[in-house]
Amino acid sequence: QVQLVESGGGLVQAGGSLRLSCAASGRTFSSYAVGWFRQAPGKEREFVAAVSWSGGSTYYADFSKGRFTISRDNAKNTVYLQMNSLKPEDTAVYYCTADRARSSWPGPPGYEYDSWGQGTQVTVSS
Repeated sequence: QVQLVESGGGLVQAGGSLRLSCAASGRTFSSYAVGWFRQAPGKEREFVAAVSWSGGSTYYADFSKGRFTISRDNAKNTVYLQMNSLKPEDTAVYYCTADRARSSWPGPPGYEYDSWGQGTQVTVSS
C-alpha cells in the first residue's frame, strides 16, 4: 500500500482558488488510481474527482466539472486538485484515496479503497 499526505488547504474567499496536493510514499504509486473525496460537517463523504494511474482518464462529480481539475505527476508521486471559482458550499475536509483495482470512479457505496490520507481543511468564506 501507499501512504498519502494531503496539503494545500486553507481559508479562501468565494471566487478564489486553491490547489490541493496528495503526496504518496512508495515505489508503486504509479500503479494506483487516485481520487479526491470531501466531507462537510454533518454530511456524508462525497466524491469529487479521480485520475487513472496513467493520468489518461479523469472522472468528476457534477459539481466539480468545469471548476476543478485533477492531475498527477508520477515522477513526483503527487496528485493535484486545482480548485477554481470556489463557493462557500465547497467548505469541507478534502481527502485523497488511492486504489489499484478501480477502473471507474467513484466505487459503489461501501467500497473499500486501498489507502486514505488524513485530510486537509478547505474553508471558503462568503
